[in-house]
Amino acid sequence: MEEEAEIDRLPIDLLAHILVMITSFTDLAQASGVCRKWKQGVKQALARRHTLSFAGCKMDDESTSRLVRHAYSLEELDISRSRWGCQITDNGLYQISLAKCVSNLTSVSLWGMTGITDKGVVQLITRANSLKHLNIGGTFITDESLSAIAHSCPHLKSIVLWSCRHVTESGLFVLVNKCRKLGSINVWGTRVPLDCFIGLLTIRPALQIKPQGLPLNVGAVATMLPVV
Repeated sequence: MEEEAEIDRLPIDLLAHILVMITSFTDLAQASGVCRKWKQGVKQALARRHTLSFAGCKMDDESTSRLVRHAYSLEELDISRSRWGCQITDNGLYQISLAKCVSNLTSVSLWGMTGITDKGVVQLITRANSLKHLNIGGTFITDESLSAIAHSCPHLKSIVLWSCRHVTESGLFVLVNKCRKLGSINVWGTRVPLDCFIGLLTIRPALQIKPQGLPLNVGAVATMLPVV
């Protein structure tokens, strides 16, 4: 009778503790195929993960949402696109929005995800009520997404709108008015006029508007306001 390997004697909890240290999703998939016990260990390892980053990984809607669904303790999710990275669509964001962990997410990055629209962003954001940090730079979102963020994310502290050229000053005003904890906003590459940023500072004087170095002068707003 063949002697049982030492690693096969490990309790499932200890096995999961070891597997949680594996960062490669390819390696986790291979580990999951070893046997039933290892498959369960991988599931438990994912359930313990507080962060997941798919940046640089070749992922699609189904594979990404499946991993997120198993990550019950997830707080930080990064599905930014790189040269060979995620190819996520609105359908993928919808599937992710159904995961139990979404209400606990504090940080989400969708940077450069050109395959998503307001439809998918709104579906995800309306369920991510604990969100503090959001990066949706390099996407084609509009004021519709900003409105959803404003009404669904009361704890938001920072947002990156890098090169989001379809957002307008109206959407930014709604966002800054509603998200009272917002302390930082990156608007590099947007098509919003400079006067808008000055107006945002009248609402939130401590707001950090990036990139730094924009010629903003809150005092100049006084000359723009009507005399009552």
